[in-house]
Amino acid sequence: MRRKVIAGNWKMNMLPGDTVSFIEELAPLVKDSKNEVILCVPYTDLFYAWHTAEGTNIHIGAENMHWEEKGAYTGEVSGQMLKSIGVEYVIIGHSERRAYFAETDETVNKKIKAAFANELKPIVCVGETLEQREAGETEKIITTQVELALDGLTNEQVKKTIIAYEPIWAIGTGKTATSEDANNSIKAIRNKIETIYGKEVSEEVIIQYGGSVKASNAKELFETSDIDGALVGGASLKVEEFEKIVNYNK
Repeated sequence: MRRKVIAGNWKMNMLPGDTVSFIEELAPLVKDSKNEVILCVPYTDLFYAWHTAEGTNIHIGAENMHWEEKGAYTGEVSGQMLKSIGVEYVIIGHSERRAYFAETDETVNKKIKAAFANELKPIVCVGETLEQREAGETEKIITTQVELALDGLTNEQVKKTIIAYEPIWAIGTGKTATSEDANNSIKAIRNKIETIYGKEVSEEVIIQYGGSVKASNAKELFETSDIDGALVGGASLKVEEFEKIVNYNK
């Protein structure tokens, strides 16, 4: 049975002092959870987060990375740099990166390969816009994004990839896909992976839902057949809200 993975995406929020306080408060509340707990934090918070979370069951991830190891890429951070300070996970291809910073399916694929080269576990985001949803293109869009993102990976690498289905129209809007709609979209992703990589891989890969996940809807989402947890935005900035999402099954 697949584990549930609950990852917080802090985006451009929280200073180092806030990070230390947050993790110190959260750690005892989630220490007995059987679900995997990840906090993906801004670059300036990463070392503080790793140091504070050391010895707990909270794992630390970055929100982005470059695909090159080093070079003339002012302002960028490489996988090697992330690995050197204890980072385990990295979000790749979030819709905000695609919309505001020219992220493409090609760069997403390069970053995933670079993540594996540095023993980082990628959390790969896919999702459709409201216009695409209304045009009935959801399945086509998200399965194509998945296929292009995973191109050239081995079966073992795909098994270790976390995919986050995040309908763009639901991110930060307060709107959430119904649990049935979200589960159906995630089933479509799983079926696409089965078609390319086989049933064993598709049954092992973790596929999260993201898009205004909160304590009030987490249980309903997570008890569907194919949703394996969540990539949580705004609710991951509040200890009590995030703790309730992590401990939804208590």
